[in-house]
Amino acid sequence: MTQSSLTHDIATGSPVRLQATSAMGQPEVTPALEELYRRFEQELLVPLWTEIGDLMPAHPRSRAVPHVWRWEQLRALAAQAGELVPVGRGGERRAIALANPSLGGRPFATPTLWAAIQYLMPGENAPEHRHTQHAFRFVVEGEGVWTVVGGDPVAMRRGDFLPQAGWNMHAHHNATTEPMAWIDGLDIPFQYANETQFFEFGRDEISDAERVTPDRSRAERLWGHPGLRPVAAGELAPGSPLLAYRWEHTDRALNDQLALEKEGFKGTVEPGHAAVRFSDPSTGADVLPTIRAEMHRVARGAETAPVREIGSSVYQVFDGSGIVTVGERSWSVTRGDLFVVPSWQPLSVRSEAGAIDSDSGALDLFRFSDSPIFEALRLDRTHVEGTTR
Repeated sequence: MTQSSLTHDIATGSPVRLQATSAMGQPEVTPALEELYRRFEQELLVPLWTEIGDLMPAHPRSRAVPHVWRWEQLRALAAQAGELVPVGRGGERRAIALANPSLGGRPFATPTLWAAIQYLMPGENAPEHRHTQHAFRFVVEGEGVWTVVGGDPVAMRRGDFLPQAGWNMHAHHNATTEPMAWIDGLDIPFQYANETQFFEFGRDEISDAERVTPDRSRAERLWGHPGLRPVAAGELAPGSPLLAYRWEHTDRALNDQLALEKEGFKGTVEPGHAAVRFSDPSTGADVLPTIRAEMHRVARGAETAPVREIGSSVYQVFDGSGIVTVGERSWSVTRGDLFVVPSWQPLSVRSEAGAIDSDSGALDLFRFSDSPIFEALRLDRTHVEGTTR
């Protein structure tokens, strides 16, 4: 093939397509400009003046859109999958991911976050593997499954948050006669987009010693004491060494914040809005390098101020009911429902929870986000009621 024909093939097959337009800030459309654009296409070049509005907008324009998934439907479909889809090598997990409607059918809740419902039948085992993606499990209902991380069996119960940093071997086993569902959160889309992911199979079966069902894992016995760091702990890998954050502690912390507010002391984010962030007990930082996790409690009748943040979030209603407004969309939500807040879309929540639909009498929301990524890059920004920080 000659150089001229090779150049012709590249030109005709170029993915670059440029259109000269008569618009403010654009050059005059002439035959010479059209010829220049054809040469740009041939050499795979794109001039900034044709793209600046898309590449450098005045504010973030997320590819994701606000959306809600109903827990009742997710759980029913997961149960049906439990009867039809085996767990084992190949599929690895019976996990069903949330697909944001504007992300082209990809299994991504947001451009950086994965969220899925995982379902394990009675007596089933999910085989061991590891991956560079950082992950967690959050339990909105039920118990009976133990996740086994690095050989350490960790109980999963309602309200528990269980982080697991990347590249740790892990498996699951259901020790009861009932199925169990929970949500998984990972940074799969972020690592996929940045081409950093690795995956590796572990053992097909965990040992009998790992099938035990202790009330407390070894990680909890070592790290689960407030304000106390074991002196024997040496250098640690990124991510929290505490593998389970129990609901009883989270619930007490939220209750105490609202009680302090009633007594006239500071403790809440805003009136009627208590919140805690799950943190690494060895550093005080976020539990995972790329994922932030929090629990929010909004007292009945309270409404949160609209907040915009750089980065995206996924919320699950842990308890109660209320009205959620994201951008121009509003939904009534109840226990288990999940919804997405894209980057720089305003979020506000009004609690309608009561004693009938909430153990706490308030609207409890579990949230995870990609905030640590943008804070590390100094790209974080929050806008609350006219104040930007």
